[in-house]
Amino acid sequence: MKMKTITILAIFFMLQCSFANDMFWSKTGHRTTGEVAQQHLTRKAKRGIDKLLNGQSLALVSTFGDDIKADAAYKKFSAWHYVNFPLDKKYTDVEPSEYGDVVMGIQHCVAILKDEKSSRADKVFYLKFLVHLVGDLHQPMHVGRKEDKGGNDIQVQWFGKGSNLHRVWDSHMIDAYNMSYTELAANLPRLSKKQKKAIQQGTVYDWVEESQDLAAKLYTSVEVGENLRYRYSYVWWSTVEKQLQKGGLRLAKVLNEVFK
Repeated sequence: MKMKTITILAIFFMLQCSFANDMFWSKTGHRTTGEVAQQHLTRKAKRGIDKLLNGQSLALVSTFGDDIKADAAYKKFSAWHYVNFPLDKKYTDVEPSEYGDVVMGIQHCVAILKDEKSSRADKVFYLKFLVHLVGDLHQPMHVGRKEDKGGNDIQVQWFGKGSNLHRVWDSHMIDAYNMSYTELAANLPRLSKKQKKAIQQGTVYDWVEESQDLAAKLYTSVEVGENLRYRYSYVWWSTVEKQLQKGGLRLAKVLNEVFK
């Protein structure tokens, strides 16, 4: 009887881990964004960040926002990883969530980092969180519809195994590509200075609406129950690369402005 109980608990734990993985870019995705940002920091920003992180890289701390989910003390930050609002509305047209969202989370992190009165501990915490949240903002299904939890309720198959649209974009395509984050970052499209500058234009409001526009397209990219395979990755992989790269370049912009 005791062994049966342990087995049931083990299965429950694995299922919980599986569901939790539906809510964020994979570790490889977040680390790729962090690596891209690291390569585009100003010298002053690098010094300020190194001082706070004791030399840890942005790639290393990029998963922090998900790592702390295991601690109930940080439950209040759960809603910061996404924002759901109608696809025919702009972010600024909708009543903000009382629990916060990814846009408010980014703004709060920036405010803490810029405030000279903030403690070092707070600056370290919110710097790590900021790196994570800018990555989340560029996973388009984090700006999906509320009624289907950003695609989590859109059931599909991935190579014959049950999944959902959110998870396909969070991890399946990136993990199936089978590259480390350093390999992935090194092989992203080559951009000119002009192209990089264009990507970094705008504000977090512009970026969230850009992700929302992409989410609208992704909702029409699958049929419920469809078995997604190589063809889906072939069509959408370049978009995954662009989002990871945009997230990194825009994170660098935000950090360069914070530490100027």
